[in-house]
Amino acid sequence: MKILTMKYLLFILGASMAMGASAQRTDRDFIRRGNRLYADSLFVKAEVEYRRALDANPQSVEAMFNLGNSLLSQQKAEEAMKMYQAAAAQIPANEKHIATSEADKLRLAQVYHNAGVILQSSKQFDACIEAYKNSLRNNPLDHETRYNLTLAMKQRQQQQQEQQNQDQQQEEQEEQKEKEQEQQQNQEQNQEQEQQQQQEQQPQPQPQQEQDMSQENAEQ
Repeated sequence: MKILTMKYLLFILGASMAMGASAQRTDRDFIRRGNRLYADSLFVKAEVEYRRALDANPQSVEAMFNLGNSLLSQQKAEEAMKMYQAAAAQIPANEKHIATSEADKLRLAQVYHNAGVILQSSKQFDACIEAYKNSLRNNPLDHETRYNLTLAMKQRQQQQQEQQNQDQQQEEQEEQKEKEQEQQQNQEQNQEQEQQQQQEQQPQPQPQQEQDMSQENAEQ
């Protein structure tokens, strides 16, 4: 089975940004440093540089996405997901989650792909499938995402079947328990009836006065 892969791609810095010249240089510089450290698998140090880039430009999609990758490489999936969500929120998109510009479509596709991998690893298949679909809406030619989508749909079907089997097994166990309880109640009722019948069949002792009179009559 093919192993799920994460698009550990580092966004290339755009030529123009909405920041001032000084902030632009600082932002780009931190991201470049982070990218070099990330390439050397120094993920903790890369994380520091990406966070510095975000301090310089809190709206940097590149810094958010690359920070998410560095966090995920440190097995910090929850924090990475927050970064991917923040990056997606910064990219203008329509109601179908398709980026409004061609330049942003590839970025948004990568963000949704990586988010889908995290969701798939945690077996959140409904959200995972939706993330992969959003990725393909922005980049229909991504065969890796398409493969992961197909696999996630199969996994969801298997999960649903396993859940149905568990529910059926639990229902059968509850029915068996109710049946055993009913049998126990019937058994107790039968025992009570038998005891009552035995008591009714036993001869009842006569009162002392009646016994004395019977003896006196016998003597007479």
